[in-house]
Amino acid sequence: MDLMTCEGMKKRYGTHEVLKGVDITVRPDRIVGLLGKNGAGKSTLFKLMNDLLVPDEGRILFRGEPIGEKSKARISYLPERTYLDRDMKISGALRFFAEFYGDFSADRARELLRELELDGDMRIRKMSKGMQEKLQLILVMSREADLYLLDEPLGGVDPSTRETILDTILSNFREGASLVISTHMIAEVERILDEVVILKDGVVAVSGAADELREREMASIDEIFRRTVK
Repeated sequence: MDLMTCEGMKKRYGTHEVLKGVDITVRPDRIVGLLGKNGAGKSTLFKLMNDLLVPDEGRILFRGEPIGEKSKARISYLPERTYLDRDMKISGALRFFAEFYGDFSADRARELLRELELDGDMRIRKMSKGMQEKLQLILVMSREADLYLLDEPLGGVDPSTRETILDTILSNFREGASLVISTHMIAEVERILDEVVILKDGVVAVSGAADELREREMASIDEIFRRTVK
């Protein structure tokens, strides 16, 4: 059974139609790159998939059932902007997630804090944007979810840290789960992608297995993206 299906997704803000009929299928045990220019609807689609927005048309199914409270418990979502209390310490953020999510592993989170060199006693307001993004990634990837949605997880980190973060992503979502990642840094992430979805003008312009697209187009995913959205 497919993990998640988005069928005919339409969403508008006022008179601006962001999504004009998007169909996406996420299968188990896959890493999917959701790509598009700014304003293409990637963050809107993530919010719809996490039941934070209601579509104007279309439907989303999680394991064959409409999304809702049941699916929220199995989806781990990293939004583009931080939602944590800036006066909270890192250790407090871990306690908050442990209380809120029954599938959260505090041991895994502490291990990732060591790997990504974050001090549990540091307050969030004293952390750089990149450090805050590391923390959010740690919290999200420390859940035993079925689907991970990562919206721009590499935006505020330096190039030397991106490889570490990608390795953290690869090694910390469980077998059989899937991950959808949205990013502008396509060249950095394409090595981990199984499938690619490129949004343009509110619709899916390109979709398919990453290796098949590279072979068919005789180009990298980054090059295919540039050709598609220019």
